[in-house]
Amino acid sequence: MTVIPIKTHRELLDSREPGQGMPGDLFGRQDVFETDMDVFFHKRWILVAVTADVPEPGDVYAIDIGKASVLIVRDDDENIRAFRNVCRHRGSRLVKNAGKVSVGMLVCPYHQWTYDLDGSLRHATHMGKEFDKDCKSLIPVHVKVVGAHVFVCLADEAPEDIAKLEAAMTPRFAPHEMQRTKIAYEMDIVENGNWKLVMENNRECYHCGGTHPELTQSFLAHDFGFCPDGQSEESLADYEQYLANNAARKEEWEKDGYICELVESLDESVETNFRSQRLVIAGAGESQTMDTKVASTKLLGNLQRRDLGDVHMWGHHSWTHVMSDHAVIAYAIPLAPDKTRVRTIWLVNEDAVEGVDYDLKKLTEVWIATTTQDAELVGNTHSGTQDPGYVPGPYSKYTEDALEQFARWYDARIKASGV
Repeated sequence: MTVIPIKTHRELLDSREPGQGMPGDLFGRQDVFETDMDVFFHKRWILVAVTADVPEPGDVYAIDIGKASVLIVRDDDENIRAFRNVCRHRGSRLVKNAGKVSVGMLVCPYHQWTYDLDGSLRHATHMGKEFDKDCKSLIPVHVKVVGAHVFVCLADEAPEDIAKLEAAMTPRFAPHEMQRTKIAYEMDIVENGNWKLVMENNRECYHCGGTHPELTQSFLAHDFGFCPDGQSEESLADYEQYLANNAARKEEWEKDGYICELVESLDESVETNFRSQRLVIAGAGESQTMDTKVASTKLLGNLQRRDLGDVHMWGHHSWTHVMSDHAVIAYAIPLAPDKTRVRTIWLVNEDAVEGVDYDLKKLTEVWIATTTQDAELVGNTHSGTQDPGYVPGPYSKYTEDALEQFARWYDARIKASGV
């Protein structure tokens, strides 16, 4: 009987041909999943919450990331802090279930050790006079707030290049005053696929025309990519007009102080992978809705213009769309090689009133439909990659170049970790 040796993680990476998809074992194996969790979710900056998850002092949002659990806390001075969800006594979870709670202090349910919202230990009975409670504060986690996004890093030393993301995105988000928002709706879905397939699906719109009829109401057809080979003169002229119209709109926005310049940090050398641009919205040009008009008449911040396009940002496990009237923020947290939690959040002006300023169905229907459709696409693709007959195929250089960039970055980060 011939025994086929199992390839190592590095050998799997090296077996990928440039310009082609990843081997199926990179999506399905438990050892690869565990390495991914360590490298991409415990040592990189990751998006775990929005500021509206903890709007008031004493609000706590707990999130599980593999074996780790993190508390996002709004303290008494209204600062956002992050701590390990581990009591300094014998390790009990302080908050037992993921999600939101409101507390005066953080009290361990086991022996009632009690912590202030700044993480300091306030009470620990029966520990004796030699016990120094100042040495038993909660373990802090690196935290960075950019716009409404709450990023954390679980590593002892966090990658410093988050500063590039912060410098790029702070002025882009500033007109929208994203910390003056509230959650109008949120959706949690578990997709039956590997987190890398979730992100590959998000980073290309090659599939959009045939699978996302709701989303494509607000997307320009050429945003999906364009291959000039074999196109008619009319099609080529139409594409040139698309480029000219985009350039004119962005020049107008820039004159009014709205940043449009593409910024990206995607190559193999970076730690913090992100990209942002301001996209032109089709139709009425206002928002990602079925009629492409705003879903909320109370715009974000003090904006007066409705036609400000879509400030789009992606990270290595998240994506964001910010329009004049609302924002959609989503992130993926791996649960298993074939299970990924995707949380999607819809933000509106903190003063907007449902049924008065916005219609919830109009606000959410595009991305509820799109997320549900994507879950099916990811599950179907994951299943196919685990078939013994699967052979990785080529990426389209016109519509899937971002997938090749992601694959190269993934390869480089894994190998830099020493795997």
